[in-house]
Amino acid sequence: MEFLMIILLLLAIIGLSNFINHFLPYIPVPLIQIALGVLLAALPLGIHMPMEPELFFILFIAPLLFYDGKNVSRHELWKLKKPILLLALGLVFLTVVVIGYLIHWLIPSIPISAAFALAAILSPTDVVAVGAISSRVKMPKTIMHILEGEGLMNDASGLVAFKFAVAATVTGVFSLAEASWSFILIALGGFLGGALLAYFIIRLKLLIRRLGMEDVTLHMLIQLLTPFIIFYIIEHFHLSGILSVVAAGIVHAIYRDREQSPNVQLQVVSKSTWTILIYILNGLVFVLLGLQIPSVSQEIIESPLFNNFEVITYILIITASLLALRFLWIFAGWWGGWLLKMERLPKPSMRYISITTISGVRGAVTLAGAFTIPFFLANGDVFPERSLIIFIAAGVILVTLVLASIFLPIIAKTEKGSTEELKEEMERKAILSSMDAAIRTMRELTTDKNREAAVSIIAHYNQIRNHFVNVTEEESARKKEMETETRLKALEVEIHYIEKLQTNEQIDRESLYLLEEHIHRMRVAVTNHLQYRGLFIWTIVKRGILNIASLFKSRKHSSLKARFEKKKKVARIKMEMAQEAITYLRESMTPENEGINVLIIGEYNDMIMKFKLARKGADSSRYIREQRELRDKAFQAERDEIQSLYETGEVSMDIMRKIRRQINIREAYWMEENSVQSH
Repeated sequence: MEFLMIILLLLAIIGLSNFINHFLPYIPVPLIQIALGVLLAALPLGIHMPMEPELFFILFIAPLLFYDGKNVSRHELWKLKKPILLLALGLVFLTVVVIGYLIHWLIPSIPISAAFALAAILSPTDVVAVGAISSRVKMPKTIMHILEGEGLMNDASGLVAFKFAVAATVTGVFSLAEASWSFILIALGGFLGGALLAYFIIRLKLLIRRLGMEDVTLHMLIQLLTPFIIFYIIEHFHLSGILSVVAAGIVHAIYRDREQSPNVQLQVVSKSTWTILIYILNGLVFVLLGLQIPSVSQEIIESPLFNNFEVITYILIITASLLALRFLWIFAGWWGGWLLKMERLPKPSMRYISITTISGVRGAVTLAGAFTIPFFLANGDVFPERSLIIFIAAGVILVTLVLASIFLPIIAKTEKGSTEELKEEMERKAILSSMDAAIRTMRELTTDKNREAAVSIIAHYNQIRNHFVNVTEEESARKKEMETETRLKALEVEIHYIEKLQTNEQIDRESLYLLEEHIHRMRVAVTNHLQYRGLFIWTIVKRGILNIASLFKSRKHSSLKARFEKKKKVARIKMEMAQEAITYLRESMTPENEGINVLIIGEYNDMIMKFKLARKGADSSRYIREQRELRDKAFQAERDEIQSLYETGEVSMDIMRKIRRQINIREAYWMEENSVQSH
């Protein structure tokens, strides 16, 4: 029961970290999760989660790298194979030698072989941490592909070098020729073995399907077990389990792309399941890392054998040296031509080189590997400075994370620019992205039952989306202003129509009040975002109160009939108001405002259609209800996409608020259609 409570608490912390990041998007989620892990370990709750490296690798690293292998661009990996291999292999081994000698020089109590072991475990970059940090920054795509490929490959090279260095420390024996041959065997064996096992698993799934077993649950279970099984089998033969799951992910991606008759339901379930699983595993990796830091630090801080200031200085010097060596290697390679020959690569600049350098974040693989260091040597002596090595590894992880969090957004900021033209382009792309998110959500939710309603909504979104495609930034801004003015003028036409009815005494006071309230809501939606949201919430609350109160009132048939007639009358007048607005929009249409006027006319026509459908029985009511439910989810998808773009730094707060106001305007018109069913 205690273990279950700890797991639930860790999951709650993952949720809390994303909640905090929602309000503090400039702080990366991994740092928040590490901080919460440290806080949890510091609380007097008696929580202790010892790091089991073998379990950690198979439980966390295997599925994470399998998922990355499935989703990484294979074309870009092959196209950029030369720079990726030079970073994943060349830089790793250079780091082992250079940083190893530096560590031994700084801390003579660490033997040269143990220093090589520490340098080796510090050499791999963490693909999970890099992805989390870079998600907030608009990085050049080519650099991002290089970082992803490096992160997938250098874990294996770093861990193999680490194992040989540890073995040399424990046994006192080392052979460069043997180590080189073993590395080639372990790496190639792991990669080819993982690809072969993945092929057999895919053939097994095809056989199951041919037997008529299309059970999504069974196929999903096999898919989830794949990385764990492959990692365990390959590691059992002392080959690279890390490269095996990367290869397995790539093979599964190739099969997915070539599949002739994909199971759509399985794809949807697979995407949803893996999204949740990766979300949880990513969070657990950093929370567990945070949980280890107090226990790792305590032994060093409390020990009289170590000077705390000196140890922190060691961490800073080693981190600076790692980044300097990475910078020089990339600088020499870039200007030396190993990147210039590739197509689509940006010209070498200090900013691009700095981005690639700062992105060399160390993560969970480094700490988990450090914990695999044995306590004793072959002769029975204690492994030299084991606690100090683990502490330095944890310190380098934290420093690289913090440095990347601070400096990466600053260095990459100029990629977005600060001019008005680029801001307008940013806004246009964000709007298109939100539209695409809504359309994507509608397609995922489409069933045979709600297909008609979903198609209507998708068509409407496509109409709006086309309004923002292939226009300049200035035109986009000008059209937004023109749209707001046009909507307000159309509302004035509706107001004049109500005033005419009032002058001719063709409308009663209650209907007049309801229609004036409708006009007020629409005007506020166009002009005032905050007031509209408050008014929207109050309308929902008021309707709920009235519905509850109506339950306690005695209802007579004549009263119900009068209320129904009142609804019909108000709906009829709203249709007439919409027709007046449409007439005005058609008469005032020019080549310049044609797109905007057609868009608004379409919204009015849609509203009129719903008013007509509401008077035709159960089928129409079901259609309206289905469309209302889908629209709510479409609006939410738009808001989620804009919030995500804001949290990742793709848009500013001003742009986020501006786009949300545009969403509220469209929502207001659609709300009026729904109000026919609610009044």
